[in-house]
Amino acid sequence: MTFLTVGLLPPERGRVTYGTRMDFAPTPENEQIREAAYKFGQNEIVPGLRDRDREAKSDRTMLEQMGAAGFLGVSVPESYSGLGADYVSLGIVCEELERADTSARVALSVHNGLHSMTLMQWGTEEQKGRWLPDLATGKRIGAFGLTEPNAGSDAANLKTTAKKDGDSYVLNGQKAWISLSDYADQFLVITKLAEGDPAKPRFAAFIVDRTTPGFSSRPIHGKLGVRAGNTGEIFFDNMRVEADRMLGGEGDGFKVAMSALDHGRYTVAAGAVGIITACLDACTKYANERTVGGEPIGRKQLVQQMIASMVQGREIGRLLYYKVGWMKNTGQRHTRECSMAKWVNCAAAFDAANKAVEVHGAYGFCDEFPVERYFRNSRGAIIYEGTHEIHTVMQAEYEMGYRSDKPLKHTLPTWPFDA
Repeated sequence: MTFLTVGLLPPERGRVTYGTRMDFAPTPENEQIREAAYKFGQNEIVPGLRDRDREAKSDRTMLEQMGAAGFLGVSVPESYSGLGADYVSLGIVCEELERADTSARVALSVHNGLHSMTLMQWGTEEQKGRWLPDLATGKRIGAFGLTEPNAGSDAANLKTTAKKDGDSYVLNGQKAWISLSDYADQFLVITKLAEGDPAKPRFAAFIVDRTTPGFSSRPIHGKLGVRAGNTGEIFFDNMRVEADRMLGGEGDGFKVAMSALDHGRYTVAAGAVGIITACLDACTKYANERTVGGEPIGRKQLVQQMIASMVQGREIGRLLYYKVGWMKNTGQRHTRECSMAKWVNCAAAFDAANKAVEVHGAYGFCDEFPVERYFRNSRGAIIYEGTHEIHTVMQAEYEMGYRSDKPLKHTLPTWPFDA
């Protein structure tokens, strides 16, 4: 993806020329991955989805299928058994999976975005070699633990502690609203270090295993949306974790968490475009078939206005996440841009789903049509990975000069990998 190039003519010419190369077109490989992800979503996720959503039923089968298809390692280098595709491809897969159902995109966001990509960024060679191959192929499922019952947007207020004891750490506490809580084999967990100044706490990040004594999980029931996905709480009761499972060093935990959120927010932003596309799929079909006064409602200008608004959201949203994917490919810090994409795209997705219910009228108010599910699912994305309000404040503070980003000492591998 190449951006506008600007070059100065010789001074005596006295004017500026602009390069003609400005290419936002996906590569053939991007398009192949889009087609594969779309077919997977329609063939493997959509069948039986209404019943699974009604019954709030989920299992590991979808994750195993995603692993077999290569999606769980789409942006992991081939040297670690991944597909080796670029980060734009990861966004495209998220878009197409959420076009089928949010539960599938959430699984990919958590496993690949929050867990595997953070391991790629912060892990030692030994750690990456130990865990990434099994994560990339789906032999093991990864999840992420930051949020706690009293620490959501206030992430620095974590209560989960890690106390050093010889060559290991003892973890105590709990995490809430954890996707894949009952299915993940390992969790990237952010803790507060028990030692040190309580007024200036330090944090640490660990890869912990479900089979470790002292670990337990419990599902959360009664969710408004993403009902076909697994969400729950995880608990640590004097759980002993070896020191070689720490990502980064003591005191790096909060930086690890913020890096993970950059990856997670990117996948959420891309997935939001998938909800908008799904709304357009449903609305264009319904508006061409439903007649009022002898003509399709799609001929009505107010219906066209709603559909045009969805198109606007899809096109803007796709460009925003393509830009972030390009920045990831080229190794640029992208926290501000990722926040923008997540903030704008999730609001656009909720707006599109709200309009989709309106287009369908009374039928949009029941699950005979999928738009009521899009409405419920899209509401969650305005909360997780940073609320709408958090991103509003972030964007204002960047613009006002109150917030800025420094280069990270740990960066993602640039693409192409293994070059």
